[in-house]
Amino acid sequence: MLQAEESCGNSATGTYGGYYSSWAADIPSELRWDSARLNEARELSWKIHGKKILFYLPGMYVRDGVQGQYPALSITGADCRQQCAHCGGKLLLNMPDVSSPQRLLQKCRDLVAQGAQGVLLSGGCNGRGQVPWQDFTDTIAAIKQETGLYISVHCGMVDDGAALALRRAGVDQALLDVIGSEKTYASVYHLPDGPQLLEQSLEALAAAELPVVPHIVAGLHFGRFAGENHALEILARHPPELLVIVAYMNLAGTVMENVRQPDPRGVCGLVIRARELMPQSQISLGCARPRRDASALEVLSLRAGINRMALPSHEAAALAARMGLRAEFRKTCCSVLLGEGTKGW
Repeated sequence: MLQAEESCGNSATGTYGGYYSSWAADIPSELRWDSARLNEARELSWKIHGKKILFYLPGMYVRDGVQGQYPALSITGADCRQQCAHCGGKLLLNMPDVSSPQRLLQKCRDLVAQGAQGVLLSGGCNGRGQVPWQDFTDTIAAIKQETGLYISVHCGMVDDGAALALRRAGVDQALLDVIGSEKTYASVYHLPDGPQLLEQSLEALAAAELPVVPHIVAGLHFGRFAGENHALEILARHPPELLVIVAYMNLAGTVMENVRQPDPRGVCGLVIRARELMPQSQISLGCARPRRDASALEVLSLRAGINRMALPSHEAAALAARMGLRAEFRKTCCSVLLGEGTKGW
C-alpha cells in the first residue's frame, strides 16, 4: 500500500496516480482521473477548507478501547418493509430497538448518563421509502428539552408535513441518500418513482429549513457505478455544507451479498468530481464502506483532499501526518462537529 500511496503524487498524468493502469467499463468518464486532476482537487480543498482532516469514531464502534459517543437507534426495531436489495433490514439489527416512544425516551436518558453527546435515529421504511416519524416527533421534542442531545435522523422520503414536524421537534439534521439513477431506485430500493420522491423530499426539507447532510452510496447499483455523477449534479443546484460519500458493502443474507464491491478508484473519482462541482462543500468519507482493504480507498481519498473520514485505519492516520495535515479526532458521526476525542484513539 505504501508503494501505491507514494506513487500517487509522482506518476505522470494519464497513469492515474500510479495506482491503476486501466478503468473498469462501468466507471463513467466523469469519475476517471489522472494525477493532475487528483492534485488539483486536493489543492482546491486545502485552499478553501484548510490543510486539515477530521477523523471520526461513530457511536456504534470501539477503537483502541475508546467508545464513540453517538449511537444509532432504530425506531422500528428490526422491522423494515422496504427490503432494499443491498440491506434487507440487516443494518437495523445492530441498532438498539427503540420501537416505542417510551423505550426511545428511556434509552436517550440512559445514553446521556453514559456520556453520549447525540444520537442518530434510524428505522425501517414502509414500502414507500418512509420512516414512521409521526409516532415519535412528540417524544423527540421531549428528548431535546430534557437531555439536550444533538439529534440526527435518517429521514427517508418525507413530505412537507413530515419535514416540518421533524424540524419543530428539534431535530438538528436530516441524513438522506441521494441516488441519481431511476433504475437503481427501482431495482435496489423498490421505488420506481424514486426520483420524484427524492425531489419532493429535498424540497420539503428545504422549506422546513431542516439542515440536510446528503449521502451518496458509490456502487449501489449491484456493485456498479450508475448515476453517482447525476446525484452530484442534483446536489450542485443547491450545494450542501457537507456531503458524505460512502460505498456499497456486502451484507450477509441480502440479495446483493455476493456482488462485487466498488472499485476504490471510482469512489475516489466521486470525491474528486464532488470537489469540482461543489468546491465550498466539505466532503466526508463515511463509515458505511467495505472494511476489506479499507486503506486503499482511504489513501486515495486523503490524496484527493477529503475533509472528514470516519473509522480511519492506522495507515490513513499515519499518511495524514506525513502529508502535514492537522488532524482532529471526534467521537460522533462524521456529519456533526461534537465529541472531540482522544488524539489518535
